[in-house]
Amino acid sequence: MSPESKKLFNIIILGVAFMFMFTAFQTCGNVAQTVIRSLNSTDFHGSGYTSMAIIYGVFSASNLITPSVVAIVGPQLSMFASGLFYSMYIAVFIQPFPWSFYTASVFIGIAAAVLWTAQGNCLTINSDEHTIGRNSGIFWALLQSSLFFGNLYIYFAWQGKTQISESDRRTVFIALTVISLVGTVLFFLIRKPDSENVLGEDESSDDQDMEVNESAQNNLTKAVDAFKKSFKLCVTKEMLLLSITTAYTGLELTFFSGVYGTCIGAINKFGAEEKSLIGLSGIFIGIGEILGGSLFGLLSKNNRFGRNPVVLLGILVHFIAFYLIFLNMPGDAPIAPVKGTDSSAYIKSRYSGCHFSSHLRTGGSEQNGIRRTWSRAVLEIMMPAGGGCRPALGVDQERTRGSICAAVAFFYSNYLLLHWQLLVMVIFGFFGTISFFTVEWEAAAFVARGSDYRSI
Repeated sequence: MSPESKKLFNIIILGVAFMFMFTAFQTCGNVAQTVIRSLNSTDFHGSGYTSMAIIYGVFSASNLITPSVVAIVGPQLSMFASGLFYSMYIAVFIQPFPWSFYTASVFIGIAAAVLWTAQGNCLTINSDEHTIGRNSGIFWALLQSSLFFGNLYIYFAWQGKTQISESDRRTVFIALTVISLVGTVLFFLIRKPDSENVLGEDESSDDQDMEVNESAQNNLTKAVDAFKKSFKLCVTKEMLLLSITTAYTGLELTFFSGVYGTCIGAINKFGAEEKSLIGLSGIFIGIGEILGGSLFGLLSKNNRFGRNPVVLLGILVHFIAFYLIFLNMPGDAPIAPVKGTDSSAYIKSRYSGCHFSSHLRTGGSEQNGIRRTWSRAVLEIMMPAGGGCRPALGVDQERTRGSICAAVAFFYSNYLLLHWQLLVMVIFGFFGTISFFTVEWEAAAFVARGSDYRSI
């Protein structure tokens, strides 16, 4: 196998492994609060929203140390160990206890930070400037397909269910745990690229030791320098403005990955199909992820007016989706009791309306649509010529701040009615778009003058 073929093989294995893992985890997150509602009628008392808040909070804090962990352990073992913690979290639902549930939430928050740092490292060492776009596209296409397969399983497994029995819960989560473990084991198929082979046999051990020591010193210097630059970058006016943009993506992620499915499963007027409709909604969100990423990627590439019209179109589509959700769902759906809610919405609740709202999410998401457009914009705007590690720092800070907002949103989802949650997203979406436009226009002015945007 040629070096290039080996790298492509690694990228495909990486994508397939993440597809299996996140088929299990994203499905688990989508149904967690619904399952826990049925458990809260027993001796178990917990909240899926609180669990997700812990996960994203710990994830945000752990991003500060994970580059060092991955550098020491290596990306392959880092991803394998993280996959085991993902599987452990899913397995907790087979026979849950409050202490194990929340403890696993802490561990998976750390594991998630390690996993995504290692994923970025693995993608980088198996790509070059000519293949990075192709490889990123392959990886994200495989990852996003996980939303389709996992939720399709839920749709058929919970067909005709109004309550989730102990047998139903165990069957689903045993299957999801096995799927997650399959993805975890696949990481061992990733091979070391030829470009990273050890030094030739003709070199002396003294030369090797010297080069290893010099490499370690260089890595330490780079790590300290990156840490300093990260702090300087996070307080610049541009990153503070873009924080509002990033906050919206965190809030939107929270709503569609955990709250929205819970709302659908709580509406008693949907009858015997209410639980299986959670899976069907997730399928439509997955289709929207793929179509939205493709559509807005093409618009960004072929749009002579720049990124702003694409971002504006995406946020308008989101606002339409929020308005339809506001009309179609009762306000107490996110915090309904075990038996669900019989409250009326402003119009007669129809599951076709719920799925159409899910599909409208093509305007943006955690990895596609607006989020991807904004992420690329952050890299381009914040990267001066020869800027070194600044793009990575920008992405890391975007991920951290978005995760903090996701943690906050999952926490208040325990208490806020639906219309208040939608209002929070609309406010942040509006001001996040304005802040993005401000940074974009300022960056364009610098580029027009042939200047570096900013140096740190």
